[in-house]
Amino acid sequence: MTKTNSFPVLLVDDEQHILLSSESVLRFAGIRAVRSLDDSRMVLALLEREEIGVIVLDLFMPYVSGRDLLNVISREYPHIPVIVMTAADEVETAVDCMKAGAFDYLVKPVENSRLISSVKRALEICTLKSQVARLSEQLLTNRIEHPSAFASIITASPKMSAIFQYCEAIAESNQPVVIIGDTGVGKELVARAIHDLSGVRGKFVPVNIAGLDDNMFSDTLFGHKKGAFTGADQARSGLIVQASGGTLFLDEIGDLTEGSQVKLLRLLQEQEYYPVGSDIPQVSDARIVAATNRDLREMAVAKKFRNDLYFRLCSHQVHIPPLRERTEDIPLLLDHFLEEASLTFKKKKPIYPPELPILLATYGFPGNVRELKAQVFDALARHGSGVLSMERFKEVIGSAHSKPLPEVSLSKSFPTWLQNLNSFPKVKEVEEYLIDEALKIAKGNQGIAASLLGFTRQTLNKRLRTRKENKS
Repeated sequence: MTKTNSFPVLLVDDEQHILLSSESVLRFAGIRAVRSLDDSRMVLALLEREEIGVIVLDLFMPYVSGRDLLNVISREYPHIPVIVMTAADEVETAVDCMKAGAFDYLVKPVENSRLISSVKRALEICTLKSQVARLSEQLLTNRIEHPSAFASIITASPKMSAIFQYCEAIAESNQPVVIIGDTGVGKELVARAIHDLSGVRGKFVPVNIAGLDDNMFSDTLFGHKKGAFTGADQARSGLIVQASGGTLFLDEIGDLTEGSQVKLLRLLQEQEYYPVGSDIPQVSDARIVAATNRDLREMAVAKKFRNDLYFRLCSHQVHIPPLRERTEDIPLLLDHFLEEASLTFKKKKPIYPPELPILLATYGFPGNVRELKAQVFDALARHGSGVLSMERFKEVIGSAHSKPLPEVSLSKSFPTWLQNLNSFPKVKEVEEYLIDEALKIAKGNQGIAASLLGFTRQTLNKRLRTRKENKS
């Protein structure tokens, strides 16, 4: 699989020294995939064979002029941004090139920073076009192309399927990704899937930055020089070096100090960082994937998170829904964790009562998938033989911790039901409605419905019998 930021930049110029200097400048800036051609006749043949991200093109060359090439490329390969780089400092020529489809117009000699900036912006455009094309294709086909990348995420949820499709579309990008979701939803699993799909050859390097002060953040990520501080007896490279050519996963990004936010912003904008004690910048080509359970936008508004860092981080956002919003996953996860726990405790995998998934679906799971796993392991540790007992789950969940009723069942339909009445409802009418709703959520299980209502099972049975007798 080809990573988008590895789409080559093609330099076309008949002067070898310009090709060599331009290639060196781009490579030093972290743009590794660079190709050069000094014969303009070879360009179109190359474009037929290979996928090119950006073309930097001289105008005045022997055999085929850059102007003629620009016309053909704009017509035949409109998705490739073309940067014209020429000695002709003429407004009319520049206007003509831009009208012909040039992405940018640079006048030789070009400042290094200007060349790097233009090429990086063009690569971003190339990346966005590629992602839009992939997303459009996946929306039409509604298919996950690489399901094996998500094998560690147990789910049957359509919401998660849509997230997987989006991850496939953005995986090949070099832009940062921020994964947002409650504690325990599996943010690191999604980050690893994005890394695996990206096709990069480097490692996936995770680091939890919660609780790291500014100095620890810098030393952990960027390393230090020998003698940078007391006890620094030898130089040490940071995790950013370990993630070279791969992915650096920053968990709990919302806990970054202000000083660390500035350093991370520089890394994202310039692909540069400074080891502790060094005044020489180092270049990184690691892709940054971050995760948080906090609302970064709200933090930015409250001035607790840098606005520029927020927008730079959120090039791509992945929102993972909590378990309470995808209860269809509970039976799958329950079966998976029972299998895992059985191997851990060297016990035969037990069967469980059919009402257990129904009971679990009534719980809000503030700890999400991680909490469900802990409950299953705890229940199996206490299990002897036969059918898995529900008692431990009932103890943990309890009626006081039941989740709010689903919106479609109560917060919307209940007020509508009230409005449709001709008179103020009687207590008995409201009680009957709530009993019906509880039974609906509990899929007819009276024990679970009773716990939702705060009744004992005997009380609910009595109310149901009385209702039946009154109707007969």
